[in-house]
Amino acid sequence: EQRPPVANRCVFVRKISIFKTDAVQKKTFTKWVNSHLARVSCRISDLYNDLRDGYMLIRLLEVLSGELLPRPTRGRMRIHCLENVDKALQFLKEQRVHLENVGSHDIVDGNHRLTLGLIWTIILRFQIQVIKIETEDNRETRSAKDALLLWCQMKTAGYPEVNIHNFTTCWRDGLAFNALIHRHRPDLIEFHKLTRSNATHNLQQAFNIAEQSLGLTKLLDPEDVNTENPDEKSIITYVVSYYHYFSKMKALIVEGKRIGKVLDNAIEAEKIIRRYEALASDLLEWIERTISIISNQKFANSLSGVQQQLQAFTTYCTIEKPIKFQEKGNLEVLLFTIQSKLRANNQKPYMPHDGKLISDINKAWERLEKAEHERGVALRKELIRQEKLELLAQRFDHKTTMRQAWLNENQRLVSQDNFGYDLPAVEAAMKKHEAIEADIMSYEERISVVVELATEMESEGYYDIRRILARKENIFGQWSLLKELVVGRKTRLEKNLALQKTFQEMVYMIDWMEEMQVKLLSKDYGKHLLEVEDMLQKQSLQEADISIQADRVQILNTAALKFTTIEGYQPCDPQVICNRVNHVNTCLEELKQLAAKRHSELEDSRELWAFFQEVEESENWIREKTSILATQSCGKDLSSVLRLLQKHKTLAGELLARRALLQQTMKKGKQILTQKSFGTAGIQERLMEVKAEWKRLEDQVTQRLCNLQEALDFFQFSTETDDLLAWLQDAYRLVSSEDFGHDEYSTQSLLKKHRGVRESIDKHRVQVVGLRKHMVALPLHYRELDEVRARMAETEQLYTEVAEVGVLRQQWLHDALAVYRMFSEVNACEVMLLKKRVLVFKSKNQPNCFLFAHHRWNRIVELVEQKKDHLDSILRIQNYLLECTEIKSQIQDKRKAIDATQYVGSDLGSVLALQRRLSTMEGALAVLEPKLLQLQEEVEELATSHPDKAIDILVPFEGISVEWEELKRTLQGCEDSLTVAGRLQQFIQDLDSFLTWLVQTQTAAASDELPNALEDAERLINQHAALKEEIGRYEEDYERLQAVNELLETDEAPLPHGALQQWLHKLDVGWNKLLEMWESRREVLVQAHIFHLFLRDVKQAEAFLNNQESALAHVELPTTVETVEAAIKKHKDFTTTMELNLHRIKAVIEAGESLISQNNIYSERIRERVDLLANRGNQNREHAQRWLHKLNDQWEHQRFLQDCHEIGDWVAEKMLMARDTSRDETQKLHKKWLKHQTFMAELAQNKEWLDKIEKEGQRLMQEKPEMSALVKKKMEEIRECWQDLESTTQAKARQLFEANRADLLVQSYSNLDQRLEQLEGQLAYVDYGQDLTTVNKQLKKLQTMECQMEEWYIEVGELQAHAASIPQQGQVEKVSEKQAGVETRIVRLIEPLKERRRILLASKEVHQVGRDLEDEILWIQEHLPVATSQEYGTSLQAVQQLMKKNQSLQRELQGHRGRVEDVLERAGVIASIRSPEADSIRAGMEQLHQLWEALWTETEHRQLRLDVMYQAQQYYFDAGEVETWLSEQELHMMNEETGKDEASTLQLLKKQLALQQTIEDYAETIGMLSQQCRQLLELGHPDCEQISKHQSQIDRLYVSLKDLAEERKSRLEQQYWLYQLNREVDELEQWIAEREVIASSTELGQDFEHVTILQEKFTEFASETGSLGQERVTAVNQMVDELIDYGHGDAATIAEWKDGVNEAWADLLELMETRGQMLAASHQLHKFFSDCREVLAQIEDKQRRLPEVRACQGGTSNTSTLQRLMQTFEHDIQLLVTQIRQLQESAAQLRTVYAGEKAEAIAMQEHEVMQAWKELLVSCEDCRMQITTATDKLRFFGMVRDQLMWMDSIICQIGTGEKPRSAEEQPLWPLECAIGIIP
Repeated sequence: EQRPPVANRCVFVRKISIFKTDAVQKKTFTKWVNSHLARVSCRISDLYNDLRDGYMLIRLLEVLSGELLPRPTRGRMRIHCLENVDKALQFLKEQRVHLENVGSHDIVDGNHRLTLGLIWTIILRFQIQVIKIETEDNRETRSAKDALLLWCQMKTAGYPEVNIHNFTTCWRDGLAFNALIHRHRPDLIEFHKLTRSNATHNLQQAFNIAEQSLGLTKLLDPEDVNTENPDEKSIITYVVSYYHYFSKMKALIVEGKRIGKVLDNAIEAEKIIRRYEALASDLLEWIERTISIISNQKFANSLSGVQQQLQAFTTYCTIEKPIKFQEKGNLEVLLFTIQSKLRANNQKPYMPHDGKLISDINKAWERLEKAEHERGVALRKELIRQEKLELLAQRFDHKTTMRQAWLNENQRLVSQDNFGYDLPAVEAAMKKHEAIEADIMSYEERISVVVELATEMESEGYYDIRRILARKENIFGQWSLLKELVVGRKTRLEKNLALQKTFQEMVYMIDWMEEMQVKLLSKDYGKHLLEVEDMLQKQSLQEADISIQADRVQILNTAALKFTTIEGYQPCDPQVICNRVNHVNTCLEELKQLAAKRHSELEDSRELWAFFQEVEESENWIREKTSILATQSCGKDLSSVLRLLQKHKTLAGELLARRALLQQTMKKGKQILTQKSFGTAGIQERLMEVKAEWKRLEDQVTQRLCNLQEALDFFQFSTETDDLLAWLQDAYRLVSSEDFGHDEYSTQSLLKKHRGVRESIDKHRVQVVGLRKHMVALPLHYRELDEVRARMAETEQLYTEVAEVGVLRQQWLHDALAVYRMFSEVNACEVMLLKKRVLVFKSKNQPNCFLFAHHRWNRIVELVEQKKDHLDSILRIQNYLLECTEIKSQIQDKRKAIDATQYVGSDLGSVLALQRRLSTMEGALAVLEPKLLQLQEEVEELATSHPDKAIDILVPFEGISVEWEELKRTLQGCEDSLTVAGRLQQFIQDLDSFLTWLVQTQTAAASDELPNALEDAERLINQHAALKEEIGRYEEDYERLQAVNELLETDEAPLPHGALQQWLHKLDVGWNKLLEMWESRREVLVQAHIFHLFLRDVKQAEAFLNNQESALAHVELPTTVETVEAAIKKHKDFTTTMELNLHRIKAVIEAGESLISQNNIYSERIRERVDLLANRGNQNREHAQRWLHKLNDQWEHQRFLQDCHEIGDWVAEKMLMARDTSRDETQKLHKKWLKHQTFMAELAQNKEWLDKIEKEGQRLMQEKPEMSALVKKKMEEIRECWQDLESTTQAKARQLFEANRADLLVQSYSNLDQRLEQLEGQLAYVDYGQDLTTVNKQLKKLQTMECQMEEWYIEVGELQAHAASIPQQGQVEKVSEKQAGVETRIVRLIEPLKERRRILLASKEVHQVGRDLEDEILWIQEHLPVATSQEYGTSLQAVQQLMKKNQSLQRELQGHRGRVEDVLERAGVIASIRSPEADSIRAGMEQLHQLWEALWTETEHRQLRLDVMYQAQQYYFDAGEVETWLSEQELHMMNEETGKDEASTLQLLKKQLALQQTIEDYAETIGMLSQQCRQLLELGHPDCEQISKHQSQIDRLYVSLKDLAEERKSRLEQQYWLYQLNREVDELEQWIAEREVIASSTELGQDFEHVTILQEKFTEFASETGSLGQERVTAVNQMVDELIDYGHGDAATIAEWKDGVNEAWADLLELMETRGQMLAASHQLHKFFSDCREVLAQIEDKQRRLPEVRACQGGTSNTSTLQRLMQTFEHDIQLLVTQIRQLQESAAQLRTVYAGEKAEAIAMQEHEVMQAWKELLVSCEDCRMQITTATDKLRFFGMVRDQLMWMDSIICQIGTGEKPRSAEEQPLWPLECAIGIIP
């Protein structure tokens, strides 16, 4: 069913209203949400959309609830949004918020109504539901919306024109908002100036002030409220912000009323406080001054001065301090008085400023006592220190005397310089000096002991420190001088050693230079390029070695020349050094010149061979290109010719590049010819040959280019001919068509098309002519081809035919058009003539027929002309209509085509097809537009010429116009799509180009090309870096392409999302893959670069190895000792260079190993090269070692051979001497014998030489078996020669002996007798030595004599053998006589020698024992003072050090015991002999024994005493630590700090409990210390009494500490309880004060309802305050009683607190009672006024009802109804009588209570009520009278009416004709009635 129009309009209006309401709610809720989200720096712009993801909803709930919700899910997908919204809704459910039909999908889908409902639910829960307001009569508590409405009513009560009873219309005028603000901030608004009519201004003012002055967000606009139906939820949302703001403001007002009470009584205590502060300041000042005085630790540096200071300190402690202590107590009493007065005045206790608290004074007093304690301890320590210093001074004097003697002796020793003049001697001197230096440095510890003693005395401030320091400085100065002498001597030695090493290095360097000069003088320059380059490389290595050695020479020269410029000591003559340096420099310069010359020659050789190689390469290249040009064709078609041309251009470019290279090669050859160096033969001929070949190549290239150009022209001609023929054939088909149209219109259309074809044919004439010219320009061999001629003729013929046929067809079309026009005119004439003929036939019978006919004929002719014109116009119209139809159909077709081309596809192909179609469509529309313009002109012309048909003419064109406009709109839509498609196409093109580039770059990045050399590696790295730069440039394009997501997200763009997403995904993958490939490629290239760097180093290392191998391969064994030694030296230099290069090779190998460990891509090759280098290096080292062994073996062999050769020469020489008898003949026989004896002695001496050679030979044969044959042969030869020499010598000796045997024997005996006589003379002188040194010298002389006696004895035996063989008797006797004398003397000398040895040995033993005794006695005397020292240490550390020293002494004695016993044993043996020497030995032995026993005993006794002292000091140390700890804890316990508040006191109490536990645990330590004390007492320690006193003092301190701890714990507990009580009292007083503020409120209500609410609230307040307050007061009183019973120190204060609390509580109860009475009175008063108002209202209501009653009089005909109304009215009035009486009673009662204005108001109100009551009674009486009158009137009228009716009925009855039948039948009741009624 259709709704009526009115219903539809109502529905529409309701929808509009709902829409407006939703819009207002959306705006309000959005601002409300933003006002809360601003606290977390968030904001929403669209409520429906921004809450869909759930993130903002979660943040809003977190802000409102103050709780942390689950973390929102990050994501834009629907599932993420649903999850976040579910979290928010679940939280609301947990908060017991009921959500009706609200699901997460509704919010995510943006459901407007449900989103608004959700926000409203949140506002209700977190903003409105928390509001609770009690009504004025305190009977009920309203919450939420009702409470907010009640609050608004209460706050706006009394404001004119403000009556709030809802949250919609009551707020439209803006006065309610202004009233709320004015109620709380009247300074912001002038409410009396506001008018209700200016609602917009009121709203705007309220909103702006709330936003600017109160900081309330402007949730509403004036137009949102000033409407017919304002939105209730929006207004509630805004008003609730007012409520929360003003509620907070009200809470802040109450807190400011408590300040006045404190200020009144503060001035009174000010003077006392100032007095306290002055006294406290004075006391603190005295304490600080005293502390500064007694803290001064400067004591007199003498015992008497320290004692005087101690006496003054005692005086202070006994006299001055007690007075100040009494002042301190008075100050505490004064502070207690201040606190008592303040508490009596209910003021907070006075807390002195920081620094003047009792605790601060106590702390200062504690610091004073601590300073006193430290002063006493310091004075006692000072006394001990003075005693200690005296002992230290004695030790210092003893040690300095000993050190002085040692320093003098060593200074003399190190002042001597005797270093030598060669390297071995200097090195020996250096070693000797190092030994001396080590000995001296070991003595430094003893010197440091002296310094330490002096330093200790200096640090302790010894009074005679000047003498001590002087001696210390003397010792230290001599020690420094000794060290300087040692350093100076070492410096001189180092200079000598460095100079000698430099000289040695110079010798080695000169030898190396000589070897290098031999190599550089070689004339070998290579036979080909590779060999020359190899030689150049070797030369470079040699030059590198030379440069290295040059640097080394420079270093050596610099090092040597330094010795010529040094000042002071010079190890050598500077001129000698300069000569050696100049010699080395000269050799080096010569070597460099040779190297440069050699390098230049090798460079020339390389340039020559490089030239030959370049020429050969050029010839090969020319031949290659020639062969290529000779084998190529000219192509088969146009594309192949173009490719060949491109290749030919490339070849031409290569030719140009090669030409430059060839020219450079030619130039290089000419330069070589100009230089005329070696090997220039044949260069000129090679140059001529290369030039000729190059000329032939250039000619061939030119010819090839011509051929290709001709082929290109030919194939271009063929292509153009084919294209022209194809077009002509198509044109021929068009012009030869037989379609000439079926009517005039179609023929005209064909004619138009044919004209276009004719124009195209005419245009192609130029092409035909150009083609002919092109053929003529072809080369002859192409132009004369039959095919070319035939194709050209065919083209021209076809063109001619087409042109002719085109002319004919045009003529035919003109003829057909003329025919069709003629047919049209003929048909029109036939029709006309038929019509006219009929007319003529009809008019034949008329007169004047002919004239008329003639006239008519003329008229017909005119009509025909007119008809013709008419038909022409009709034809134009028809043509116009046909054309309209055709254009319209075309437009429709185009439109259908456009509609058909709408983009519906999902791939890129559809988009591209759409673009192509629309492009075609635009071209077609561009053709149609001119036609439409022509058609419009034709329409206007036809409409003008045919006005009667103008509508018919214009209608089709209008249709076309409509279709055209529709087509353009459709096209515009397609163009929009085309724009998007264009953008897409542009993106696709960019994407395509980017993908193309990406593929190419990936190909480049994925290149597997690896460098083959270091240059390639660097080039590839640079290219790769350039590729990275290119990638960086394309990164912006990549980001731009990735930004296409914006286009994809556009809903209006029907784009192929799937394909684009795939392409973008591919793009992303490709880009990431490119980056990965680039990184991978970079890694590969970097590894390749590192690998080639490694290869470069490997090549250098291989060059070193090659040089080494070359050097090792070209060695020969030398054949002489000198050459072998030179070879060994050279080889050592070679091994030195080899070791230098070995470090480089090792570095290369390590680099290779590092690359392998890093997984280099060339790891295998690197491994091969590393292994090869390592193997070659090892092989070279092994080869060098083998060669060195060979050289050493050769040296030994050659030295052996040289020794053999030398001994052979000597033997040969001696053989000649032995066999030479020419000179013996002239000499005497005896001289011959003596000479021969000398010769034999020399032979015997050189026998050792032979033995040494034989041993060397045997060793060589054993160690080197390969030399055994040669060595053995040589040794046999030498042995044979030696045996021959010996045999010859012996034979000659026998010969000489036999010739003069007797004389020789006599002479020998005589010589022997003379020697024996000399020996006897020596034995006759007796010297047994005075000391051990002389005895040793005598023993050495005696040993020499004994050796001579043995030799002589052997000689006598030999002479006896010779004497036995004397043949002559006379000679025998002579010899026997001499023999007997010699033998007798020898026998006589044996015993003296033995006696002399015995005596000397005995004397040596005596002197040795005496020396040992003296040494041991000295040793014991040195150690005895240490053992007998009475220093046992005064501290634990000192005792431990002394114990360590004594233990070391005991160990040293134990080790020395054997030595002492041995000396004593040897001394005992000598002491048993009675001799003067034995007496001294005996005395020394006894002294040694006594000293040893004393030392041993003293050492043991000292150890025992030290053990006892250690135990005591350990006890003292432990006791000191315990005492210190106890003192520290006692000071801590004496601290009277009890905390400034409850928290600090609780913290101190916890620390105190922990400290007490620590003290309890410390009892174990005290017990252990007591056990140590008992042990010492049991051992009978000499300090037992002191130890016992000390232990007793510690026990007392510990007990005292525990008592102090308990006292401090008690104080802290009491203080903590006091603070607790104070907090409870303060809280209770604050609570009472807050309640007093409420109870003392003067607000008694503005009306009865308000008073009722106040009374109800106060009743609840009184009940709550009474119960809760009584409990808290009782609890505080109980705490106070407990603390007072406990005996708290502040009991008086606590009692005052109790009194203050009870008084405050009593005052509060009194205020509450007063407040209750006032409210009751106010309630009664306002109830009276309220009752008056009610009664007045009832009276007024009755007054209003009276007219109604009166009105009923006229309309009511029933008297009973009037009476009933009147009775009801009077009954209601009777009810008012009771209320009037009650009011009168209340008024009378109130008048007795109140006076003044209120009494007048009561009287006035009562008078007003009574006046109204009287008026009501009068009115009621009047009305009752009127009703009575009206009732009587009605009754009279009723009776009259009844009477009249009765009379009428009687009359009727009388007038009837019926007669009564009898008297009984006659009715009598009317008469009776009449009688009864009418009197």
